[in-house]
Amino acid sequence: MKTLKNLQDKTPEELISLVNSLVENYEQKLQQRDTFIDALQQELQLAKLRHYGRKSEKDLDGAIQSDLFDEAIAPNNSDEIETVEASITVSSHKRKKSGRKPLPKDLPRVQQIHDLADNEKVCCCGVELTQIGTETSEQLDIIPAKVQVIEHVRLKYACKACEETIATAAAPKLPIPKSIATPGTLAHVLVSKYKDHLPLYRQESIFQRMGVDIARNTLSNWVIKAADVVLPIYQRLQQNIIDYDIAYADETRVQVLKEPGRDATSHSYMWTVIGGPPDKRSIIYHYDPGRAHTVIEDILLDFKGYLHCDGFTGYDTYAADHDVQLIGCWMHGRRRFAEIVKMTKSKGLAHKAVALIAKLYKYEKHIKENNYSVEQTYQYRIEQSKPALDTFKQWLNDNYHKVSPKSPIGKAIKYCINQWPKLISYLEDGRLEIDNGLSERTIKPFVIGRKNWMFSTSIAGVKAGQIIYSIIETCAAHKIEPYAYFRYVLTTLPQMKHGDSAESLLPFNIDQELIKKY
Repeated sequence: MKTLKNLQDKTPEELISLVNSLVENYEQKLQQRDTFIDALQQELQLAKLRHYGRKSEKDLDGAIQSDLFDEAIAPNNSDEIETVEASITVSSHKRKKSGRKPLPKDLPRVQQIHDLADNEKVCCCGVELTQIGTETSEQLDIIPAKVQVIEHVRLKYACKACEETIATAAAPKLPIPKSIATPGTLAHVLVSKYKDHLPLYRQESIFQRMGVDIARNTLSNWVIKAADVVLPIYQRLQQNIIDYDIAYADETRVQVLKEPGRDATSHSYMWTVIGGPPDKRSIIYHYDPGRAHTVIEDILLDFKGYLHCDGFTGYDTYAADHDVQLIGCWMHGRRRFAEIVKMTKSKGLAHKAVALIAKLYKYEKHIKENNYSVEQTYQYRIEQSKPALDTFKQWLNDNYHKVSPKSPIGKAIKYCINQWPKLISYLEDGRLEIDNGLSERTIKPFVIGRKNWMFSTSIAGVKAGQIIYSIIETCAAHKIEPYAYFRYVLTTLPQMKHGDSAESLLPFNIDQELIKKY
């Protein structure tokens, strides 16, 4: 009644103004609702793309033009979509030969001589044929894994005169004392699990087919104890990263079933950090139940310099407390726009962003193809990349307030603006990279392995995994065959005396000819 009385006191002009205000307010709420619904629909379609769509960001101009949703078109269509032309040079290039690749020269060869029968060595004219040469072809023959038993026969001696002295030859030092596993067996199990991604239950089955019954628990125990043996290698790789001034970091989830104080369904993290001089590149994995900035502190300890990483805020907290400068990742900046490009049928802001970022990568490709020095790389980036970056920054600022901040395109633009100081930091030193692709590629073997074994059973198991993965991937970076490496190292380390350095056993220091003998 009070409200009606108030309305009765108002003039017709005031009533009309009130109605207009209510209508405007209602229309505003409807628009906010529609914007919110559109943002949710776009997020849903992005989720579908990430789950079911193609992951590659190559050939984005030819991406599938679906009807899932239309990305925000450039306001007033004022921005022309710029494409980066790919030039194809056909002159003065070497054409690759077709056909199968030759078999490696260092593989052992067994000759099988094929001769004519005696009656075929006589010509139709009656004269005996004379050998004038040979024709040789090669085939690859594979012999399944050979299982054998090594019998350690220790000779014993006694004095027949006094019959008091008995001497026995010393037993060899083994990587796992009193175990039936030789260095070769341990190397096989480690490489099969962490390089070829064969879970231990599958290896158990393979051993059974060979006629050897080795329980999965025994295999697991071998892995953990072998990791303890090669721990000095892992520690030296970590120190090598800390001693250099450029590093790369990334992390991914891992599930550990039997983790004290945590549910079996909870997720922990496996971190990977890369560093060291280019000719002594080291890779280490590090397990931790959390994702706090203190984890990277524990890994890098006294590291000072540049750290390539993604936009995770834990890295910002870490860098603020240490003498570390973060280098942003343009792969992450591009990915948000690329996802939109894959899903839109009309060229708009995301296509423009992808084209601008493609320019930056075109310059990096030019640097690598021409094998520029560190100083040449720095100068070329200042002359070419910096103006392109300035153009892109202006484009971001111009469009930031023209799109909904909750839309995918709005979030993509905001990410680049927030990360901008880190995204342009690679200009400061010719040794730096435009993105963190190195660590993303390095963590991929762990992700592939995780798809096979799904989870780790215990903390001891996942910590053993971090050591073995580190050594295997460092071997891969230096083109070292991991089985031969582990066989040699697991033979050598038990023989080393206290205080001996493992420096000569690091993958980038190892004598490759020496490990081939093992």
